[in-house]
Amino acid sequence: MLKSRAIRKIFVTTLSLFIFLFVYSLPNLDDRYTLQTNLEIETTTGLATNNIYLLNDDNYLVKSRILLESSKIEDKIFELLDSLIIQEENHFPKGLNPYIPKGTKVLNVLCGEGMVTVDFSKEFLNMKVEQEKQIISGIVYSILDLESIDRVILLVEGEVLKQYPNTHEALPSPLTKDIGINKEYDLTSRNDISKVVIYYLSSIEDELYYVPVTKYLNDSRDKIKIIIDELSNSYIYESNLMSFLHSNVELLDYYEQENVLFLNFNQYLFDSNDKVLEEVLYSISYSVFDNYDVSMVMFEVNDNYVGQVSRTGEIEGK
Repeated sequence: MLKSRAIRKIFVTTLSLFIFLFVYSLPNLDDRYTLQTNLEIETTTGLATNNIYLLNDDNYLVKSRILLESSKIEDKIFELLDSLIIQEENHFPKGLNPYIPKGTKVLNVLCGEGMVTVDFSKEFLNMKVEQEKQIISGIVYSILDLESIDRVILLVEGEVLKQYPNTHEALPSPLTKDIGINKEYDLTSRNDISKVVIYYLSSIEDELYYVPVTKYLNDSRDKIKIIIDELSNSYIYESNLMSFLHSNVELLDYYEQENVLFLNFNQYLFDSNDKVLEEVLYSISYSVFDNYDVSMVMFEVNDNYVGQVSRTGEIEGK
């Protein structure tokens, strides 16, 4: 009897210990299972976010993000352009607006060898004169920020769009980012003209967004020098655009190696907490990627590594 009770006691104790250990381990198992499931969903559905350029209330094209459910490139472009058509309801954050004329239909999209051809219905021509350049630039930039695309041809009812609908100013074909975006001219002569894209910041409904500006200047210096000087300038030509780069910052050295642009600054790249602001890294990096054919920007302060940003937007360091 005593032996039977002892065996039963040992069994119960062992079972209780097993149950305790099993229950204790459940959160870890659950976490692993949840993570695995989420990864599987992301892979099987093909959900991804892509850049999209929207108009703010000041008629600037602003860089934002959109969730595209499609995986095939043609379907992505259909989805992207459809979201840019003015509808009864705007599903974008307040202050960011679509701009392709209401009633426009995307009739066809063809892709091949880095080029996209888009055919719009005739309603596409119903652009406001003050917005037509922004509309074309926004479409081109939004499409070209998709993978492996560097040229766009726009058609209307099967005919190549060769000029702006209202001003009748000539349009090149195919279109590239050479068309510019949020253009600003600061020219005093026809000599030594540089075209540089610089990314500023704009606050919209208490959220910060990046705004690319194509500046035309009489400046023969390397573009990276122009970028840093413009972003660190205490005077910015528009009060609703800003930069967080310190006015005393200096670019001490720079060089390109193995598809990486290395930038070495003085200590003023740091903020008051000896950190480099994310907004500073992105403003500089986005500007570099629109002006240089590199895949990464590496940041140094007095020859010491502080961070890096890849063309995909991944950031390390700080």
